[in-house]
Amino acid sequence: MAKVVTMGEIMLRLSPAGNMRFVQADSFDVIYGGGEANVAVSCANYGHDAYFVTKLPEHEIGQSAVNALRRYGVNTKFIARGGDRVGIYYAETGASMRPSKVIYDRANSAIAEAKPEDFDFDAIMEGADWFHWSGITPAISNKAAELTRLACEAAKRHGVTVSVDLNFRKKLWTSKKAISVMKPLMEYVDVCIGNEEDAELCLGFKPDANVEAGETGAEGYHKIFEQMAKEFKFKYVISTLRESFSATHNGWKALIYNGKEFYESKRYDINPIIDRIGGGDSFSGGVIHGLLTKETQGEALEFAVAASALKHTINGDFNLVSASEVESLAGGNANGRVQR
Repeated sequence: MAKVVTMGEIMLRLSPAGNMRFVQADSFDVIYGGGEANVAVSCANYGHDAYFVTKLPEHEIGQSAVNALRRYGVNTKFIARGGDRVGIYYAETGASMRPSKVIYDRANSAIAEAKPEDFDFDAIMEGADWFHWSGITPAISNKAAELTRLACEAAKRHGVTVSVDLNFRKKLWTSKKAISVMKPLMEYVDVCIGNEEDAELCLGFKPDANVEAGETGAEGYHKIFEQMAKEFKFKYVISTLRESFSATHNGWKALIYNGKEFYESKRYDINPIIDRIGGGDSFSGGVIHGLLTKETQGEALEFAVAASALKHTINGDFNLVSASEVESLAGGNANGRVQR
């Protein structure tokens, strides 16, 4: 299988049990996760040689984060050790009309303070087939933005396919800052993943679709996909199309464009949602596996959408499914009957 490299921040997630509110909680469940770490776990589950690049403190909490990745087969040899803290986020799981809520406590984390000399990006990218990052990483700090640029440059030197999940986070930076940092990085990107809001806030693009009114028909995205592919020379432009009926009931499908034709996936009705966090990352992991292993962009997209639909049923950040489980759902087996 392929060598897949991802880079970003893995955080300690603290969540009240079940659907309890923060103010009710007497204890928190400990979970580790974060955008690109979640993608690495997905790729490892599908049999790829998955590497995650970050910096973590040498103390036991840093080691626990490393162990969480190793548990699912992610290669951690390029994780730098040092710095003072592991980023934390608190996640409250919503239900029905009450949305889920995230509170960040991640300032001055080890990866936010990391320096270029902490990483040998040429060694990291040597022999790699794919490098994935998200808009969260350069948003963490100016230092992390510089690391992202250096990693992208090394990936291009080694002929590695580069994908980005635009992933705008308004709690981390403004749209103006995002555009100033993200737009120049697009010259390194082959595969761009992001919804209509991300494209506008990170790249300054506005789709011809009224998403707030629930008009998530794929036609509204054709124009912006064509514009993005033309301006940034992306080989693929991809977006999920989420219909949010409530915190625990979503419609889910996706659209892909390869510069010539569009393909719209089948739609999944996800109800009830167990844990939405990591849904987009599970989609990115599915896209990477799909484009590396499938004959057509349509097959690749169907794999990614099915993988992500399954993630919504799993607690935690990681999508803990095998390729065969995803293939089964993508092939139409969605009845949920006990397998015995």
